[in-house]
Amino acid sequence: METTNYIQISYGQVALATLFILINIGLSLSLRLGLEQSLGIASLRMVVQLLLVGYILEWVFTLSNPILVILLALGMTVIGGVSSVNRTRRRFASIYWNNFISLLSGSFLVTGIVLGGILRIQPWYEPQYLIPLLGMVLGNALTGTSLSLDRFMEDLTNRRQEIEALLTLGATRWEAAHQTIKEALRTGMIPTINSMMVMGLVSLPGMMTGQILAGASPNDAIRYQIVIIFAQASGTAIATIGVVILAFLALFNRNHQFTHLLNKLG
Repeated sequence: METTNYIQISYGQVALATLFILINIGLSLSLRLGLEQSLGIASLRMVVQLLLVGYILEWVFTLSNPILVILLALGMTVIGGVSSVNRTRRRFASIYWNNFISLLSGSFLVTGIVLGGILRIQPWYEPQYLIPLLGMVLGNALTGTSLSLDRFMEDLTNRRQEIEALLTLGATRWEAAHQTIKEALRTGMIPTINSMMVMGLVSLPGMMTGQILAGASPNDAIRYQIVIIFAQASGTAIATIGVVILAFLALFNRNHQFTHLLNKLG
């Protein structure tokens, strides 16, 4: 099977696919669900973003410049960090920086290992591989950090009196907050674990499906997908643990007390 043997989609065919969204908007209007505006804005935004990214990637692929590739990767991480924090309802001073460091560590480390150690891409900055792989790892890590951070902050606020009582009785900050940290990490990893549990039985991953539609051998596509899923799980775990630990260190001081930053929550 030739890897170039795939059906190209024209812009007219893409426009035809908007009928799916129009049907959804029609259902929302007829049932008075109030989702039509959100569906319209989300669809329009998605189309504009993807078309823009398509043109940028074609330009970057042509130049294949390591500095441009790194700048693009850092830009993706910054946007991911901001988007992740914006989904949380409670904040503290260094939350944006902490989230960026966690996403950067998890996604760049794992993507680097996949490119250099497993796929052995030459040169290492080959944008055809680096950008899509980083995007997939980053997207999952973003979901993980967002969920875990939101759960950590909410639990910390709701259980503040209980945690302060434990600290008063002599517990260390780690002992007092351990259950909250544990639940936050579990929450952040749930989507990744659930996805892995049903993959192949209930759902077929988008990357694997895309490769098969593009003419790749199903066995080749599956091997790629396994590597990607393991990378996504690892990147999500590193980023999630990082963001929760950094939040813990920001909200508890070395004297095993809440810092003043917690008072700014909510």
